[in-house]
Amino acid sequence: MDRYRFGRCGPVNELYNKYEQEIKILFSRYPQDQKRSAIMPLLFLAQRETGYVSREAITQVAELTETSDTDVASVLGFYSLFQEEPGGRYRIQVCTDLPCALRGSETYLKQLCERLDVSVGQTTSDGLFTVEAVKCLAACHRAPMFQLQGDGEIKYYEDQSIEKTMQVVDTLRQKAADQKEAGHG
Repeated sequence: MDRYRFGRCGPVNELYNKYEQEIKILFSRYPQDQKRSAIMPLLFLAQRETGYVSREAITQVAELTETSDTDVASVLGFYSLFQEEPGGRYRIQVCTDLPCALRGSETYLKQLCERLDVSVGQTTSDGLFTVEAVKCLAACHRAPMFQLQGDGEIKYYEDQSIEKTMQVVDTLRQKAADQKEAGHG
């Protein structure tokens, strides 16, 4: 793996340099000729600190897995678990696929955006929440629902009303305020 110290990414593959032990453990789980199997876990590592996967990180993951940037970008674009742009501390991802839309997700999303004073794809003025419309979160029978990403966790909230969701938002805002007051956020 020392070859990653010099490669397409310049003198050092920053992802490898930062997470060398984790990456070595990760690759030990796959056959030598199946490095591409590590694309998703490597994308999670790349996204860990900034909340999104940068262009540079795509190239670094491609280098580590001996694939192309296009291969990595296609995985990145397919899964709603990965972000290609910076956003709020928390991402509220509302499923708007047809079955969820039939259960009211589009109206719910519109109300959520109104309450947070943003449009879909935008981040609240306090920088805490980015609201996104996504496809299929595998809970059609429990719509409206959303996936919440933030603080290194992914949580699902099903059978939502705007009131229930705003309770979650208020709790997270209070958590952020408490952390800021304590000097941790």
